[in-house]
Amino acid sequence: MFRKTILTFIFCCFMTTLNAQIEFMTYNIRYQNENDGENSWSKRKSHLANQLKYHQPDIFGVQEALVNQLNYIGQALPGYEYLGVGRDGGEKGEFCAIFYDSEQFEVLQEDTFWLSETPNEISKAWDAAYKRICTYAKFKEKESGKIFWVFNTHFDHVGEQARINSAKLIWEKVSALNTQDLPVFVMGDLNLEPNVAPIKFLAEKMQDSKKIAQLKFGPEGTFNGYKFDEPVTRRIDYIFVNNKVEVLKYAVLSDSKDLKYPSDHLPVIISAEFLD
Repeated sequence: MFRKTILTFIFCCFMTTLNAQIEFMTYNIRYQNENDGENSWSKRKSHLANQLKYHQPDIFGVQEALVNQLNYIGQALPGYEYLGVGRDGGEKGEFCAIFYDSEQFEVLQEDTFWLSETPNEISKAWDAAYKRICTYAKFKEKESGKIFWVFNTHFDHVGEQARINSAKLIWEKVSALNTQDLPVFVMGDLNLEPNVAPIKFLAEKMQDSKKIAQLKFGPEGTFNGYKFDEPVTRRIDYIFVNNKVEVLKYAVLSDSKDLKYPSDHLPVIISAEFLD
């Protein structure tokens, strides 16, 4: 009986390890612009970094980040590393970087492509106002050996054709890369609310984490525009998952300090498990 109890305990611990919850976050941190006055990066960066340190997502994607902002966050969060390139190439321009706990995860593959007809080249396409990119990585959770994909992007805020084509291009890339039918996360600031074609397209191909989460918390919207005294109703930031992922919790974090938000977007965070 004692031996059976010990074996049951070991098996339960083993299964708990395999099905450990992982927290993913997407966060448009607003690019460094000292013309933002009271909301300039220099005045809000410590608040934003402390927010990340408090919640400690295992993996999080940021949008609009310039390289010195990435370095600041990296210094504030020991043990995290980031991957990605700027949309103007190398360290130039805004990143859609992916941060990860380097003690917990190993990067097996990573790259960035441009949301254009020439995705392997630095390019702006269709009717987009700016160059737009998607950074992705294939991760391995060291303890369990589980492997999964994360895609982080930022759609154009103007071009209607660019946004629908961006959604289709990302799905094509996911389909081409995920030949082993692994768990997939597609996250980012998509600059669109749920009832428009590009979001509907992604929601048909994948699952909106908010819709399938067992527990939901926080405001409906994600874009606050620094307007602390108004309800946050515009939902334009998303985490989509495939059918290999179970979403246990979904939240939009409305943390503030002295009646100010750390960014003009609220971060979205989920707790997820991988399905066998």
